[in-house]
Amino acid sequence: MTRYTPTVTRGTPYLFGRIAGKHFRKAMWMWQSFTGNEEDAIRAEHAVGRDMAQVVLESEGANSAGDLDVQALLNEIATLLADRVRNQTHRFKVTAITGEHPTAFALPGGFIFVAPALVELAKHDRDELAFVIGHEMAHVIRRHAIDRILSQKALSMASLATPTARTIAPWLRSVGLQWLEKAYSREQEFEADALGARLMQVAGFDANGAIRMLERFRGHDRGSDPLGLGAYISTHPAIDDRIRHICEQLDLGN
Repeated sequence: MTRYTPTVTRGTPYLFGRIAGKHFRKAMWMWQSFTGNEEDAIRAEHAVGRDMAQVVLESEGANSAGDLDVQALLNEIATLLADRVRNQTHRFKVTAITGEHPTAFALPGGFIFVAPALVELAKHDRDELAFVIGHEMAHVIRRHAIDRILSQKALSMASLATPTARTIAPWLRSVGLQWLEKAYSREQEFEADALGARLMQVAGFDANGAIRMLERFRGHDRGSDPLGLGAYISTHPAIDDRIRHICEQLDLGN
């Protein structure tokens, strides 16, 4: 279930060194993401995600102790899913955060955040939540999360060569956490849907939970949206298209 960036040409190390200059030796996580083996890249991405996760927790805060049952449920589901990931170098940590609106997002390295409002929307259904978490895990496994960071023009290669805590965290604070909830490309969202649904299936969850979860989103729009789902849904492909794609990929009846 993993994918890795193709091997680069022999001249790349020299060119990379010329571009990054004196920061080259400090840019190990970037270097590993591009040219190291898969395990090195995963560990490097985890370091980036750890710094970003700290910013999220500073801003949103972990969910209150009164919702420990929500965190326990997320932990249980995440453990079952993570056990089925082929490359066990991947590490995943799912955290319930404060927030009024149903949302979930993933950071590089496997840091996933879920708002309890989304758990409530799913009626605490394990299969539906397994799809949500599996979808976010897929964004990490397929490197969508780190690719989105590397595509930011504000984060030049030279600036990324500095320790991530002095670069990534200030940048994330400046753009705001809403940036994390924005969708990936249409193709990446479909890929995360399919891989997330397959992952939940092999982990013993009912893959039809993916369809049920998406159907809960149906009908929520900006005009009539008491749950605040409109902005979240509007950044993803149409619900009907996502359901159709999952049914085709997993041969589910709909």
